[in-house]
Amino acid sequence: MSYFRRLADLPKEELLAPGHRLCAGCAASIIARLALKATRGPTIVVNATGCLEVATTIYPYTSWRVPWVHVAFENAAAVASGIEAAFRIMEKKYGVKKPDIIAFGGDGGTFDIGIQALSGALERGHDFVYICYDNEAYMNTGIQRSSATPLGAWTTTSPAGRVIPGKLERKKDLIGIAVAHGVEYAATASPAYPLDLVNKVRKAIEVDGPAVLHIISPCPRGWRFDPSETIEIARLAVETRFFPIYEVEKGEYKINIKVPKPKPVEEYLKRQGRFKHIFLPENKWVLERIKQTIEENWNRLLELAGEK
Repeated sequence: MSYFRRLADLPKEELLAPGHRLCAGCAASIIARLALKATRGPTIVVNATGCLEVATTIYPYTSWRVPWVHVAFENAAAVASGIEAAFRIMEKKYGVKKPDIIAFGGDGGTFDIGIQALSGALERGHDFVYICYDNEAYMNTGIQRSSATPLGAWTTTSPAGRVIPGKLERKKDLIGIAVAHGVEYAATASPAYPLDLVNKVRKAIEVDGPAVLHIISPCPRGWRFDPSETIEIARLAVETRFFPIYEVEKGEYKINIKVPKPKPVEEYLKRQGRFKHIFLPENKWVLERIKQTIEENWNRLLELAGEK
């Protein structure tokens, strides 16, 4: 279902105010701004520690025009669960309308530090939306690797040198983990496809129970590209099948952005300084592993979606 068919259909009201201190070209602000346009209101936002939290709420200012709660790295899903449970009781006892509850967390606060709280919330079935803006490292604290950091990427804790050519492990499958909990709705999205993103947030809100969105969030500082190229990089991630766009609704997989003829992944990787080392002759095997991983993941999604 498409709730919004054109960008012109989106609400004009800006619930994330301009003037925040996020870096130029940061995709997290774009993602949050679009996500809030999908809300029905009233809305409460729970925000894990991270770039989005720090740069939008430098005391005594805030960019949030909705009720907003800052929590620790590890407990965004737990706090969202508590808010949802409290409003469920107030709705039953006093007729208070339960608000839309959205939790935002980066990949560090979702894939790693927050995965226990998220898993618990999904298992208990709390009615809220969890959005991971994935910039593929701990950008707020110095570009350290996370389990969302892709194979081959340079970070300060997976440095590219003569011994180690960047991160050697594959990226964790967040949507697969969410789906394994039996949630009704989980999906990936990209700011390069704003209507797809907004409609998925709205669909997630409409679900009676937990829903999870995994959204790629290019970071100029950590990925090493010019801030003007954020949306181009986000689009290339999809066009090379590096970051597939799909959804899982009641266990049914659907690929939303078809990529029958993908662009060479080199077009995506060469635009980012964090991957420059893999084009050295001695690291050719890393590039081949990246290509193999992309192919395996895409074929797996085709099979799950019944399109292979």
